Amino acid sequence: MLESLISFSLATLALCISPGPDNIYVLTQSLVNGTKSGVATTAGLISGCIIHTTLLAFGISAVITSSPEIFYGIKIMGAIYLFYLAYTVFKSSSEIDFKENAPKKNYAQLFKTGVIMNLFNPKVMIFFLAFFPGFLWNTSEGTVSQFYILGLTFMAISFVAFSGIALLAGSISNYLLGHKKVGLYLKWMQIIVFVGIAIFILIP
Repeated sequence: MLESLISFSLATLALCISPGPDNIYVLTQSLVNGTKSGVATTAGLISGCIIHTTLLAFGISAVITSSPEIFYGIKIMGAIYLFYLAYTVFKSSSEIDFKENAPKKNYAQLFKTGVIMNLFNPKVMIFFLAFFPGFLWNTSEGTVSQFYILGLTFMAISFVAFSGIALLAGSISNYLLGHKKVGLYLKWMQIIVFVGIAIFILIP
């Protein structure tokens, strides 16, 4: 259990600090509206994860109970999806683009936007389906509780990492603008993380 949680936590942290639409949005809102706005946005994004975790926990747990072969097939599809994500990152530009002219919103609006961004993005559910099953430490019992442990761990690490981005928004943006190669390093870190997770999932 501990080994799986440590591996999962490290992978989650690496994903959180790699440039993506969510953390770039948090960074942008923090620059425009202040640190508290970035934290409000983060809270909204993270809150949506509990729904995805619940759907994943009860849906996949039923599959595990009914057929280990089908579950392994899901893991293979998840690994393929992660390889695909690595490929799309490889083909994308390494330039980190964020705009500081985002419309200003109050905390409630930012929280609501974060929840909607998370819940109505089908890619989030697909990513959870690809990411979480490979870190279960015992597929023969208690899988629902294991999914919730992973989900809460994911939410806690993401909240801390994204809040850190909000707190350091000015410094981070200035550093990224002044060091163009950082985007390239983060791009390859994201590729390595996706490929690493995919390989980890495929190992019996």
